[in-house]
Amino acid sequence: MALVSFLITCFVISTDIAYSCQNTDDFVGASSPGDIVIGGLFAVHSEMLHPEEYPIKPVIQNCSGFEIQIFLQTLAMIHAIETINNSTLLSGVTLGYEIYDTCAEVTKAMASALRFLSKFNSSEDIIEFKCNYSDYVPRIKAVTGASYSEVSMAVSRLLALQLIPQVSPSSSAEILSDKIRFPSFFRTIPSDFHQTRAMAHLICESGWNWIGVIATDDDNGRFALESFGVQAMANNVCIAFKEMLPAYLSDNTFHTKVDQAIEKIVEETKVNVIVVFMRQFHVLKLFQKAIERNVNKTWIASDNWSAAVKISTIPNIRQLGTIVGFGFKSRDISTFQDFLRNLHEKPTDNNKFLHEYIMLLSVCEHLEYHDFQTCISNQSQDDLLQNIENKHQIWRDDFLNANIEPGFIHSTILAVYAIAHAIKKQCKDRNCKDPSAFAPWELLEELKKVTVIDDDKEIKFDSSGDMITRYDVLLWKEIDGHMEIITMAEYDPEKGDFIFEDEEKKKEFLDLKKVQSTCSQHCRPGEMKKVTESPHTCCYECVYCPENHYSNRTDMDYCYRCNNKTYWAPVNSTTCYRKTIHFLAWTDWFAIFLLLLSTFGVVLVLSISVIFTKNLNTPVVKASGGLTVCCIILFSHFLIFLSTIFFIDEPTEFKCKTRQAIFGISFTLCISCILIKSLKILLAFSFDPKLQNFLKCMYKPIPTVIICTGIQVIICTFWLTFRTPFVKQNFSIPRTIILECNEGSIVAFGIMLGYIAALAFICFIFAFKGRKLPENYNEAKFITFGMLIYFIAWIVFIPVYATTFGKYLPAVEIIVVLISNYGILCCTFLPKCYIIIYKQETNTKSSFLKTIYTYSSKSASSVAVSQISLDSKSSSSRATIADSCKSEKNPVNGNCHFQAPGQRLAKGKVLPKYTARTMARKRLSSI
Repeated sequence: MALVSFLITCFVISTDIAYSCQNTDDFVGASSPGDIVIGGLFAVHSEMLHPEEYPIKPVIQNCSGFEIQIFLQTLAMIHAIETINNSTLLSGVTLGYEIYDTCAEVTKAMASALRFLSKFNSSEDIIEFKCNYSDYVPRIKAVTGASYSEVSMAVSRLLALQLIPQVSPSSSAEILSDKIRFPSFFRTIPSDFHQTRAMAHLICESGWNWIGVIATDDDNGRFALESFGVQAMANNVCIAFKEMLPAYLSDNTFHTKVDQAIEKIVEETKVNVIVVFMRQFHVLKLFQKAIERNVNKTWIASDNWSAAVKISTIPNIRQLGTIVGFGFKSRDISTFQDFLRNLHEKPTDNNKFLHEYIMLLSVCEHLEYHDFQTCISNQSQDDLLQNIENKHQIWRDDFLNANIEPGFIHSTILAVYAIAHAIKKQCKDRNCKDPSAFAPWELLEELKKVTVIDDDKEIKFDSSGDMITRYDVLLWKEIDGHMEIITMAEYDPEKGDFIFEDEEKKKEFLDLKKVQSTCSQHCRPGEMKKVTESPHTCCYECVYCPENHYSNRTDMDYCYRCNNKTYWAPVNSTTCYRKTIHFLAWTDWFAIFLLLLSTFGVVLVLSISVIFTKNLNTPVVKASGGLTVCCIILFSHFLIFLSTIFFIDEPTEFKCKTRQAIFGISFTLCISCILIKSLKILLAFSFDPKLQNFLKCMYKPIPTVIICTGIQVIICTFWLTFRTPFVKQNFSIPRTIILECNEGSIVAFGIMLGYIAALAFICFIFAFKGRKLPENYNEAKFITFGMLIYFIAWIVFIPVYATTFGKYLPAVEIIVVLISNYGILCCTFLPKCYIIIYKQETNTKSSFLKTIYTYSSKSASSVAVSQISLDSKSSSSRATIADSCKSEKNPVNGNCHFQAPGQRLAKGKVLPKYTARTMARKRLSSI
């Protein structure tokens, strides 16, 4: 193995074996005649020699740096052509080939392309200038190659002049898919678009977002870097640095640029993943310097070098870290391996590459591993040729097999077969032994439609001239002390996914995540990125998601807001939680307490009803308005207590509409009836004729109650029709949704309450005027007190209701309803119940008449005094008159005649007489 490694490196650094270009035939690297000739362009050498800093004369220089891998591609092309010639694919038509070495230089490749364009059978390789090349017969019909995209771009533009088909097995630049600029270019591999997308996908899957990129400063490197930059951005991957190395090893700044690139890698300690788009000989130089500096990173290899055995056998390559690459998908190449084993039997006259390989094998045979580089570097062309003359030729068939990169070999063979199938279709009705049977542009049209069977699968070129085949994801793994290149997975460009053969391979893939290559630490779920002053989006700080926001993945750019107001999230949350719905539920202790109060009120109403029913004919009940009025008032109180139920439990549209309507109409009915009672009492005990006349006009019990209540019904009807109450979700409290009734219109709600207040105020005025009536049967002062309780409760309610929020807001309204209802109920009925139960002796007609008689006596005295118009209104005069009234009572008829002391009546006139008994009867009949 050491010898194999040594020989590989020997050929990589390689020799300066010169083949003097005396004529154009000397320019050909390998050739074979045939009815139809296919050209080949391969960079068998890594560089072209430049004796001066820049060329002075237009002379094609010799090349150096023999590339085993490219040499194997030329052999794959030859093997494919020989296999086709020995098969029945072309039915007797033989294929020939002319293969040229581009030396990885555009200039050298252009010289070869010029010869392809020369006219067939022209002894001087003349290229004719024509306006129309439709009938022009060039030297070759199609071209396989070139090895590098930069060379293919230049050659393809030249071949497009005659639309000569060019099928490359390794040029992957994305720009070559442009059929406007490169109409005759095809390739048997995917474009770099798929490779760079696969790389970005791998990097993203591995959790890396802070990487470096190194590329060659040529068209291929720049286009690959541009394509990767787009894909990286799409996957939120940032490029920390980009280093461009000169495309040619002969560049005087090459080693300086390599040193700068290594220094940059060492400086960027957070960058642990490096993507490399370079040719193999560039990577070789870079890695040798990296090993010297003890660089240990994860390297992402492009298809150019991902399977390069000569790089994998560099001494101490394991020190560089992990190497993962993408290579073209390969198939069974066992026939080619058999071809290599018999290669030493083939003549080398028409294959200068094979001849050079045999000479290098012979020269390097005696060298020890550590001496090969010095030997190659110090050998001049003359010394090397002299050494070759003194050496016997040797052959190692295992050496070439050890250096095979299956992906490139397969794509090269596939390119030849694609051309052969297109030729087959052209030769179907033509004599293709005649070189002028068809023109290259006709072959181009067939090539667009050709289908090739590969591993029992049909594949063909797409509209861009590319074959979309899968990639092998390659892992460089040390096995038994040697670096082996194994297939870890496959990447399907069409699906954009990695495919694993087994769990062990998948585990190796997942192990890549152990490497950290980020500018900042990953933001955990519940956090988001906060961009810092760095121009890169991958450099950030992690901050907690604010309240009502969440993140459920790592490295999120922003936190999601909880979808709607019904969800909430705490700070640093990974999910949203449904807000708790609150309302005054039946099970709430305060609701239970209020319900008990309402229930007690209902029991109280029923108890009063029973008491009044049993004492229906007593003066107290009759004085209270009779059973009908009392039942209406008690029923109103019952409905008011009942309306509190609609304030409890989950609000609904029905409850919101019903509770205010029941309360408003019931309370209005109650106040209306009490207002009638106030009017009646005031009318019964009033001695002012004018006031009595007014009260008689106002006292219409049934119409008054109907009108007063009807107005409230109209108010509630308009309210419920045009601005109806509805269920509202209140989000003012964090983490909670308060279900409450929105009154729909505050104005309508205010009008309803205001109307009740207006009636209560009128009732209060009337009751206040009758507050001095007989105590045992007088309701006026209790009504006055009940109205005061009502006003106080609702005056306090307004600011409390306006400033209270939460689920206990309905409780505030329940409390004020209960207070006002209890106040009026108790003040109206409890004194009567007290008399009925505990002072039954006063609840008789005689007792009632006696009370009225006593009050009437006092009222008559007051009336007499007012009619004689006393000049003195002092308290002593009124007392004297009262005493004289008491002393002059007539025991017969009970009349009391009043006469002012010291005054006589006018002639023939006497005072009007008011008897207490007459007044008592009058009040009794009124009541």
